[in-house]
Amino acid sequence: MHFLRFPKSAGPLKGRCFEGTASAQSPPLAVSPKNKRKRDDVEDSGTSKPEEANPSSQKAAYDPYLGSLISSDEEEEVPTADVAARTKKLAEANERANTLAQQLEQSEKARKKAELDAVGARAEADKAKADAAGVEDLRKKLHDAETSLSEHITAQSAREEAILKRIRTQNRRFVARTAQEYELEDPDDDPLLDAVSFLEFHGTEAREGIDEAKAGLLRLFPYFFPKKEAPATFLNLAKCFNPPEDLG
Repeated sequence: MHFLRFPKSAGPLKGRCFEGTASAQSPPLAVSPKNKRKRDDVEDSGTSKPEEANPSSQKAAYDPYLGSLISSDEEEEVPTADVAARTKKLAEANERANTLAQQLEQSEKARKKAELDAVGARAEADKAKADAAGVEDLRKKLHDAETSLSEHITAQSAREEAILKRIRTQNRRFVARTAQEYELEDPDDDPLLDAVSFLEFHGTEAREGIDEAKAGLLRLFPYFFPKKEAPATFLNLAKCFNPPEDLG
C-alpha cells in the first residue's frame, strides 16, 4: 500500500483527487437500503421520518486513514528553527572549508617560494665559497710572488755587493801598478756605478800604457833579437825583454 503525505498548508482534503489512491482515499458512497420506503409512504403512515444524514456531520466525520497521514506529516515535519540552524552550520562549514582551502593554497605557495629561495641561497653560498676559494688562491699566489720577489731582491743585493767588492779590488790593484788615483767629478751616488767608473779610468790608463810600451818594445826588438820575429801579443813581447839573463 502507498501512502501520501500532505503538508499542513495543503488545506482541507475535500474535493482533492489523488492518482492511484482513489479507491483507498475516497470515502465510500452511501448505499440506499433495499427496504427504503418512498417519501409518500412515510408521510402517509404518520410515523416520524428517519433522521436524514446531515451533510455537515458527514463532512466532519473522522477518517482514520487521513488522520494517520496528517499526524504522520506533522510528526515528521522539521521545525523552521532547526532548518535555519542546520543551514547556518552548513554555511559556516563551507566557509571554514573555503578558508582552509585558501590557507592551504597560500601555504603551498609559501612552501614553493621557500624552496626556490633555499635553492637560490644554496647557489649563492656555493658561488661565495668558490669566490672565497678563488680569492684565497689568489692571496696565496700573491704571497708566494711577494716571497719570491723578496728572495730575488735579497739575492740581487748579495750579488751586487759581491760585484762591487771585486771591482774595488781591481781598482786597488791598478792603483798599486800605476800609482795613479782618480776622483769622480760627477758621482752617481751609487757604490756599484761609482766603482765601475773608477774601473773605466784605470782601464783607459792601462790601455794607453800598453800601447805606448808595445810601440817602444817593437822598435827595440830587432836590435836585441835580430834573428827572431816579434811576438804578436804584448805580453809575449814584454816577456822577451825580461829574460832570466841580463840583456845588457
